[in-house]
Amino acid sequence: MALSEEFLSDEIHPIDIVEGLAEHHEWDFDRVAEDQIAMAVEGQWRTYSITLAWSPYDETLRLICTFEMEPPEDAMPQLYEGINTVNDQCWAGAFSYWGEHKLMVYRYGLVLSGGQVASPEQIDTMISAAVAASERYYPAFQLIAWAGKSPKEALQIAIAEAYGRA
Repeated sequence: MALSEEFLSDEIHPIDIVEGLAEHHEWDFDRVAEDQIAMAVEGQWRTYSITLAWSPYDETLRLICTFEMEPPEDAMPQLYEGINTVNDQCWAGAFSYWGEHKLMVYRYGLVLSGGQVASPEQIDTMISAAVAASERYYPAFQLIAWAGKSPKEALQIAIAEAYGRA
């Protein structure tokens, strides 16, 4: 059964869809407010904190995927260079580092202007893409911060999309 078959109403709130997806995938989640949900999604490298919020003002569903990272201060220039290089490779969404909170952040906004409605498949893809990007670049960020690798060296190990099984 397609995910969208569970949501047949045209006027379903985007966060209600996200909540249904979280239940479907058995992710831990908390409906923070009517327009916001937070959840934990397990990855290979770590558990990612994902928050989705709906802004009716600008008709945007915002996704923020974070993971803790406390790089040494002297690694920050290289890390910022690495983030810029990674963002050149990301087609949807972008990374940034929130130094005050010691968090690496992947952000994406789905604009639904004109009364458009996001499908469950679209939202599921948003979440999957955020986790996939975080999983792909997590090792590179770690190598830059802790092993003293240059962004170019570290990004050579970034996990490419795999096809099939080993």
